[in-house]
Amino acid sequence: MTANAFDTEITETAEALIGPWRQPRQMLQAQTYDAHASIHDDATAQKLGFKGGTIEGPTHFSQFAPLCERRWGQVWFERGCLSAHYRSVCYEGEEVQAILMASSDEQPECQIQMVKRDGTEVLRGTASIVDSPTALDLRLRELKPLADPVILRDVQVGVTGKRQPVRMAFDQNMGDLYPFSLRQKLAVITESSPYYSGADNPWGKPIIPMEMLSVLFQYRSKDDPLPAKGPAVGLFADQEIRLLKGPLFEGEEYEVEREVVALSGSRRTESAWVKTRVFDKAGTMVAAILLNMATLKESYAPYEEEHRQLYGAGR
Repeated sequence: MTANAFDTEITETAEALIGPWRQPRQMLQAQTYDAHASIHDDATAQKLGFKGGTIEGPTHFSQFAPLCERRWGQVWFERGCLSAHYRSVCYEGEEVQAILMASSDEQPECQIQMVKRDGTEVLRGTASIVDSPTALDLRLRELKPLADPVILRDVQVGVTGKRQPVRMAFDQNMGDLYPFSLRQKLAVITESSPYYSGADNPWGKPIIPMEMLSVLFQYRSKDDPLPAKGPAVGLFADQEIRLLKGPLFEGEEYEVEREVVALSGSRRTESAWVKTRVFDKAGTMVAAILLNMATLKESYAPYEEEHRQLYGAGR
């Protein structure tokens, strides 16, 4: 017998599994990239119209883990997929709740939603353990190509980066992008589990929480950066984490390879959609992450001037 994965109190109805209200902790106040602060820094975020430093998006994935484990059991840790579009930011101290809607034979994936106390939707998407269309599969099909790029004008769809070795040990600081360790995260994670901290689980060694897979897959991305213009401030707008042969384990060596799969834009942002494929020591693909890093146009100081030079007036 192994320990139960979670002791989270879950409300079950005919329509959904509903988690408790939680207050996620903000751990990226000291994050830097391109030698400047990020959207998670209070002063930087306030200059761009936010109330303060925002909670990093994948933090919210932890609240769905107990719901998905209740729905699918052990296989969730081996072949689970969360696919989400972030709808609004969350600040430290705000309470949020995760909701997993029921599935059906016709639609095996489950709709997911996270809301604040006032009803504001933080994210929406899908959870699944099968190779069915995800929320971001559908969004990618509907994307309008990026028109008149400035920040991303030198980034090309199809470009693939070099493979990079990555690992995550309990007391390993994850660098400028993620200035904390796995142990520090586990001390404040919204849903704790003995599976994360020891060997009392079906695999006999500690596994990495899904929210920390984002850290593992991304923390060396600046060693092989996209040729985007900067300095500029970005935020995660969409994210999908898919386990293929999981779970992934603390202290083990993996390799990651990134590919730009789409470029898109909005009134305020230019977005690079990057798929990261993750391989174990035998070269087997074990996981993948799709990330839409949306860069705020207003955070790139010469944006208007360079747009006029490239495309003329009339933006």
